[in-house]
Amino acid sequence: MRPSLLNPLFASAAGLPGIGPKTGKLFDRLFERTSAAAPDTRLIDLLFHMPHAVIDRRQRVKIADAVPDRMVLFEARVAEHRPPPPRSKAPYKVLVEDETGDVLLVFFLANHQWIEKSLPLGATRWISGKLELWDGYRQIVHPDRVLDADGLAKLPPVEPVYPLTEGLHLRMLGKAIDAALTKVPALPEWHSDFVTKSPDFPSFKDALTQIHRPPTPEAIGLEQPAWLRLALDELLANQLALVMMRTHMRQTAGRANTASGALAAQIEKALPFTLTRSQVEAFAEIKSDLGEAKRMLRLLQGDVGSGKTLVALLAMASVVEAGHQAALMAPTEILARQHYETIAPFAEAAGLRLAILTGRDKSTARQKVLAALAEGEIDILIGTHALFQEAVAFRDLALAVVDEQHRFGVHQRLALGRKGEAVDVLVMTATPIPRTLVLTYFGDMDVSVLRDKPAGRQPIETRALPLDRIGDVVARLAAAIAKGTRAYWVCPLVEESELIDVAAAQERFATLQRIFGGKVGLLHGKMKGKDKDETMEAFASGAIQILVATTVIEVGVDVPEATIIVIEHAERFGLAQLHQLRGRVGRGKGKSSCLLLYKTPLGETAKSRIEIMRETEDGFRIAEEDLRLRGEGEVLGTRQSGTPGFRLARLEVHGALLTLARQEAQMIMKDNPRLEGPRGEALRILLHLFERDEAIKLLRAG
Repeated sequence: MRPSLLNPLFASAAGLPGIGPKTGKLFDRLFERTSAAAPDTRLIDLLFHMPHAVIDRRQRVKIADAVPDRMVLFEARVAEHRPPPPRSKAPYKVLVEDETGDVLLVFFLANHQWIEKSLPLGATRWISGKLELWDGYRQIVHPDRVLDADGLAKLPPVEPVYPLTEGLHLRMLGKAIDAALTKVPALPEWHSDFVTKSPDFPSFKDALTQIHRPPTPEAIGLEQPAWLRLALDELLANQLALVMMRTHMRQTAGRANTASGALAAQIEKALPFTLTRSQVEAFAEIKSDLGEAKRMLRLLQGDVGSGKTLVALLAMASVVEAGHQAALMAPTEILARQHYETIAPFAEAAGLRLAILTGRDKSTARQKVLAALAEGEIDILIGTHALFQEAVAFRDLALAVVDEQHRFGVHQRLALGRKGEAVDVLVMTATPIPRTLVLTYFGDMDVSVLRDKPAGRQPIETRALPLDRIGDVVARLAAAIAKGTRAYWVCPLVEESELIDVAAAQERFATLQRIFGGKVGLLHGKMKGKDKDETMEAFASGAIQILVATTVIEVGVDVPEATIIVIEHAERFGLAQLHQLRGRVGRGKGKSSCLLLYKTPLGETAKSRIEIMRETEDGFRIAEEDLRLRGEGEVLGTRQSGTPGFRLARLEVHGALLTLARQEAQMIMKDNPRLEGPRGEALRILLHLFERDEAIKLLRAG
């Protein structure tokens, strides 16, 4: 149960004064609260919606001294009204003046009555807005404020500016946040005395107030005391939940899965290469975990092509040898099938019984797999999130391997772990993750890292060209295709968007097909599963030599014969994504190249990304740079996928606070593991406040 003290903050924002159903819908769209499970915007959503800029109205100027292209605030007399002719779409104009000069106020599609009432002829008004020069005259289009002296007295000298959605105005949102601030109760302090003794460490309530009612423009800075306080609160809630989950996992008795290693040895014998030093070390760490009577919770982190799937197979073989079953879950059907095809020959060599289960399997085939699974006739099951479904019952699941963990989230990880008795969990990611993010997302796990590339991996030559040189690229491609080369051509979108000037995959496919005929195939996320499989098979066999694709090929697609990848509009991709895409080539014996096509002029961030891509293939360095350039939510794709991205903490700035939060969380679990007494109560409030209360349920579960 949520503490009653917090109930006002989790109440619907629709209850605030002045918010009707129409405005409520705009808030729901802004905060993406449109699902049946979370239908309404709550006060906490408003309070945790942080400003990204301010309007500074502390300077009052004379018209002649006002600087163009800036927000200005000045006092002026209304000199003249210039309404448009009847039935005209021309704007309504009002001339205002002081003793130093005049400004034209311009209103498009405006309410004439409102203008006449707000700006009566001869009256003195305070005007705020962005001053521009048009044909040599000063003008303000749609002033953001027109006030008399009383209105000016109520105007905040520094007004925060927030991200908005279409139809929602800054004043509406500001008014709602102001009303929400009045409902914030005084909450007990959850941080230790060591943290709070700093003289400029505000309370939770004061910190929110300082950011939403900033006394100066600097007060909303990410490194100011108010924001640092709130970021630390969120990070502590996150770390405490992870430490509690880990403690719970460790306290829940595990099973010792000991094996002689005979099956793993048979798999190694069937390999056409030897394992890298990293693979040997990672497998030894996993095997040691499996042999303990505690549950394993381990992250296997490795760059593109470092051989994680093989390490996972060796781990699954150990569990099967000990008499149990294993499962491998992937985020997409393409990746699940890729894993199945990669693993199958080696599993067969060791006599392992392998099956695959995805959302699109026909009913009869599905029932057959489910029956065999329940009877224990399947040793290893590979699948998508279909593995979570209730109908999927294992005879004796002992190891769950989760690929690309950040696309699933903690709840799903736990759900798969509940499919058997004391299931060990191994999580894999091909996205090299900066250390701060490992702590944030996987802080409850032990970590194994694969840093070596398998023997024979070729370096990839990376070049960048402006889009207007696309003719040269096609000519080079034609020469390569004539020699039997296979190539990927990646586009960012499936269909043309009026808003984003990007060559769509379908359009690029049509262009290249006119040149290369039947040698070109198309792959995107909206295709039927069967069509995707057929296209991939045709590319893998060489029946098609150019695969035009969206980012569905980003993870896991493995065609060693492909040696060229062209990434169109490279400036629109994040660094980690560019690195993942580049990793689709360089997988065979041939020399590989990656061409980054960009639209000019390049912004500073895009320029930095492309330079880093040309400098290095080290995924871990690329991940650190990506975090610096973009922030944590973008690096892990959490803005889109809804896994635990932060609302207040910005890890690229607040990374040092994460270590502090982690130390505090570990100390809490050591000194007060059941969160008892006044501080324990305050910490429970913190977990509920940041919606990490899943962890509190673990306390009740013992």
